[in-house]
Amino acid sequence: MPFGPGHGLGFLGKGRAKLWLDLPFGGGSCMLSATWEPYNGNLQFKYLTFVYHRTALLVLKRVIMKRRDVLAGIVFAGAGTAAAQGEPGSLYIPRNHLVEDRKLLHDFMDEFSFVELITCAPQIRVTHIPVLLDRSSGTCGRLYGHLSRQNPQNAAFDGRHPAVVVFRGPHSYISPTWYAKTEVVPTWNFAVVHASGKLKAITEKSELLALLSKLIKKFEDSEKSTYDFGKLPDSYKYGLMAGIVGFEMAIERLEGKFKLGQERSDTDKEGILRNLRSVKHGRSLHDLTDSFYKLPR
Repeated sequence: MPFGPGHGLGFLGKGRAKLWLDLPFGGGSCMLSATWEPYNGNLQFKYLTFVYHRTALLVLKRVIMKRRDVLAGIVFAGAGTAAAQGEPGSLYIPRNHLVEDRKLLHDFMDEFSFVELITCAPQIRVTHIPVLLDRSSGTCGRLYGHLSRQNPQNAAFDGRHPAVVVFRGPHSYISPTWYAKTEVVPTWNFAVVHASGKLKAITEKSELLALLSKLIKKFEDSEKSTYDFGKLPDSYKYGLMAGIVGFEMAIERLEGKFKLGQERSDTDKEGILRNLRSVKHGRSLHDLTDSFYKLPR
């Protein structure tokens, strides 16, 4: 019983069923078939044929799964085409929370540009820094930033190791009392963007100086501030630059997750917005800094 190009479901008798899919894989195609034998409660997957760059290889693999995993196996089969086209992203995103609008994601990244830079080579490292986005570079944009030269994360700036840059927006607890029907559980709403790619060190002094100038211009209040980075003595600037390492990252993947209750009813959305206006958020940076200064030394 075919249900799509290269897909089908057949019955083999004695209660057995066979599901097969012909999927694109690595520039070729992969035939995946599964036989379900309900009498012993097992689901058997057999990878039968793999064609890669016109070279036919026979790959035979059987995975026996318990009955409770049958549903997961069927879900895997349905999602095979998307999975075969590339590696999974860094973030779990339900369909209702997926945001793919490139301009919206870039605007978010520009607004919430203090990020977590995450690498895993030679070990997991996380650094919290501001970054600069160049929207016009490549398909997804390019990120720039810098770290202390003493930071061991610099070892990942070789253009080979993957990295994830996490942009976090506002977030808040959502009470069930805000909904029309309150017999539900609470949740947490938030918005994030993950940018993935490979980090490359900026070695030219002129390029690093230009990066610092752009970063300062972005965050300095140009209308009120009289600060001019360009007027600082070169000896002073280059002396400080010796203690940092700049980097750039061509964004290979953008993932937007906006969990804001958008799948709920209009009445519930109104309740969320109404209550978020008056919700008490955490301390401001001013209040945190003030209390920290007052701690005994």
